[in-house]
Amino acid sequence: MKDIDLRDLDAFVAVARTRNFRRAALEQRVSVSSLSQRLRELEERLGVRLMNRTTRSVGLTEAGELLLAGVGPAISDVGSALDQVRGLRGVPSGRLRINAPPPAIDLCLAPMVAPFLEAHPQIDLEIVSDSTFVDIVAEGFDAGVRYGEHLAQDMIAVSLGPPQRYAVVASPHYVEKHGRPKHPKDLLDHVGIRIRFGRGAIRDWEFEKAGRVVKVAPTGRLIANYPGLARQAALDGVGFWPTFEGYVRDEVKSGELVSVLEDWCAPFPGPFLYYPSRRQPPPALAAFVAFVAEWRKQERRKGSVVPDKPTGRANARPMTGSAAIRDP
Repeated sequence: MKDIDLRDLDAFVAVARTRNFRRAALEQRVSVSSLSQRLRELEERLGVRLMNRTTRSVGLTEAGELLLAGVGPAISDVGSALDQVRGLRGVPSGRLRINAPPPAIDLCLAPMVAPFLEAHPQIDLEIVSDSTFVDIVAEGFDAGVRYGEHLAQDMIAVSLGPPQRYAVVASPHYVEKHGRPKHPKDLLDHVGIRIRFGRGAIRDWEFEKAGRVVKVAPTGRLIANYPGLARQAALDGVGFWPTFEGYVRDEVKSGELVSVLEDWCAPFPGPFLYYPSRRQPPPALAAFVAFVAEWRKQERRKGSVVPDKPTGRANARPMTGSAAIRDP
């Protein structure tokens, strides 16, 4: 260990986690050539190849996989400890990395970014858009954002935004030509703009009214995983699009889109910021959690938002296999 530089191990973990030299170099705030040199020196000291490099990809050898499994968590712990020490200076600092799905970013996180950065000039904020569920610890994130049904185990969860709801919309021209559905099953006679979430399957459209749940799977020739494309298709009269109400509120108000089946679109809790419960959050994350709490209080003071507590779990304690949800 005497001839192994901790910075070399940190560089190795960054490249192993991102599988990308350029991205890792940006995180490390060094040049790609400097990062590459560090890894070559580490391999020379250890006497084994840790990575297979091509012009397009980076893969770990068996030795690299073993090293990552052994030192990855330790490097993360060292970083957290250093952040804790820096926090003793009284000014939160460091980098904060958050993984979140696009709707939570667009509808909740985006408005917070500028005021948070202004309030905390020593913190660098990185928000990564991702619709798939990831292991935030293994991927090097300080926190994640997901909706209640996707909260990870053994996590602390903090309400990030007010209740949300879906809307099913189409252009006035489409509704005039094909009619307005009165029941979710009527959508089977219409064209649907189908949505693929991340790399997953195309989900059925789910509706709820008075405790009754109805699922339908409309047909349609367009499948999208990008809201901008689906929105434009709906505006152009391709068919009905199920989306978050916040994405189309202005278009519905202006008459560019028509919302249907409103009484079947029940509200549901907004997204939650979550992070590991087994360790003290680093100062940058603690500062963001405090900021979110104050932001939510300001929302409620405006009188337009009610507290969003998912089915009796609002004050739960941390338990194995469940997230502890904290009221901000």
